[in-house]
Amino acid sequence: MTPLEQAATAALHAPSVFNTQPWSWRIDGDTMELHADASRRLDTTDRDGRLLALSCGAALHHALTKLAALGWSFDVSRLPDPAQPSLLARVHLGSPVPPASVRLADAIPQRRTDRRPFGTRTVSDEELTKLRQLVEAAGAYLHVVPRDQITALAISAELAGHAELNDPEYREELRQWTHRPAGSGDGIPAATAVEPGLRRVPVRDYVPDEQAGLPVGAAHDEGASFVILFGRGDAPIQLLQAGEALSALLLQATADGLATAPLSDAIEVEWPRVLVRGLLADLGEPYLAVRLGYPADITPLPPRPRRTAADVIVST
Repeated sequence: MTPLEQAATAALHAPSVFNTQPWSWRIDGDTMELHADASRRLDTTDRDGRLLALSCGAALHHALTKLAALGWSFDVSRLPDPAQPSLLARVHLGSPVPPASVRLADAIPQRRTDRRPFGTRTVSDEELTKLRQLVEAAGAYLHVVPRDQITALAISAELAGHAELNDPEYREELRQWTHRPAGSGDGIPAATAVEPGLRRVPVRDYVPDEQAGLPVGAAHDEGASFVILFGRGDAPIQLLQAGEALSALLLQATADGLATAPLSDAIEVEWPRVLVRGLLADLGEPYLAVRLGYPADITPLPPRPRRTAADVIVST
């Protein structure tokens, strides 16, 4: 397997909205292209394609992290061709260099979205500062939600959750992506969803009409930290880079022993998004929130569906 093929394969582990994995890779010699797969966009939940762009940015960062760990230099052109809107990035492989980002690359297969409540152990200020600096280095910004803003974030998520569950089109889209055909390698099966329960910030109910596979337990996210990933706007290049920043945050947190869970509900509905924007003092556009912490339940999570390399990588 070539270095570019290894990189694209590592990107199979990247997070994506509803685990849609809305990207594909085309490899030709020493060049690799990342394309958005519009057929996997969520027409109701993600009408503007913001979460699709974030998901693809995360896949790009996963791939580049793997290349760096393999010991290769590279050159990246983001949105290189206006005539091809699906073409998000072109990566040219360079020459061998000393390996870098090895800890982050090792975290790629370990990172999971953990929807279970986190326990009482808190995330240190030093860790949150490190994550903020990583996000800024990737071209986005990170707002650490202070305790006096947690209630507002919770209200935003609750309002969004109610609005979406009362929307028949959303419920149908949710059903489609939580009841995928056998072998599809995508979506969110009930086994990876968590039961409803008392939380500091509500978590999306992925299976509102059936039993979730993970118990909610007795914890309530007492020690969890909440951060909001944001930027100056929502142009395609900004969203792509925000996805890269999200990947950097999640991988570093995983490498440092934290559990993570992206929360996009409050950004998917306009009025709750306005409330979240207010938490940023209107300094930027919120992309999504992330819950960080230490799990109260250390039982291994059930397997997550993932597409195969043959599904998303074309080599010529």
